[in-house]
Amino acid sequence: MDVYECIKSRRSVRSYLDKDVEEEKLNRILDSARRAPSANNKQNWKFIVVTDPDLRKRLCVAAKNQGFVAEAPVVIAACATKTDHIMTCGHPSHLVDLAIAIDHMTLAARELGLGTCWIGAFQQDEVKKILGIPQGVEVIELLPVGYPAKWPDPKPRKKLKEIVSVNGWE
Repeated sequence: MDVYECIKSRRSVRSYLDKDVEEEKLNRILDSARRAPSANNKQNWKFIVVTDPDLRKRLCVAAKNQGFVAEAPVVIAACATKTDHIMTCGHPSHLVDLAIAIDHMTLAARELGLGTCWIGAFQQDEVKKILGIPQGVEVIELLPVGYPAKWPDPKPRKKLKEIVSVNGWE
């Protein structure tokens, strides 16, 4: 599958089969994150791979009881290890860096026939407690990964002319 087809067919998957993700596929997904660009190439991130069913259940509770968090055979906690760098444009680099790395993972997963779903609805302190994450590190997203029970239909997207201007704001 070429990258454009992968982008077009990626979906937020919220229902997973009871099937383990092969180690080589998981490693490829994680290596995709490792290869993502970051501000000054600092790579101020750590990815915690959660496969233990009891930990996934606890993460599910911390993620507002979204059942598919526990259902997915893998949940990746994407963490920022340094959060004080502000880019010249005024934005914190860790949020941009992790967004790129997570997107690399979602596309790699899709190419491998796996589904994912960005999860930002979770209790930060509770997730940190469950996973033993030290103070000063932030969990940016949780990413369930697994074989979809059903591949969701596409959601409507705005037309290009609604989101694109050329040579200035229109």
